[in-house]
Amino acid sequence: MSLAVILSIGIILSIVFHFIGVYVNAQKTVWAAIILLWAAAISFATNEIKPKGYEYIKSIEGKYADTDRLIQEAKPTISLYEMLTIKKSVSQHKKNN
Repeated sequence: MSLAVILSIGIILSIVFHFIGVYVNAQKTVWAAIILLWAAAISFATNEIKPKGYEYIKSIEGKYADTDRLIQEAKPTISLYEMLTIKKSVSQHKKNN
């Protein structure tokens, strides 16, 4: 799933929750919750992976050219979202082979 699709879903859900808040007359509460959810999601996606993830990266380096390009673009610190795109690339290569 691409980042644009994820952001689009988040925006649509935010609008839906806004109208739910308007319907139940709790706009401030709903918007506070929406802001907290967006902050948590962004924080989660931009967190750096654990050392075990870097070991995995070392084990797959050199196997596939496009995966190596993704790894080089993500270095020196690899975020969780970047790790997911790298794993997706590796799984597509394994599926094709």
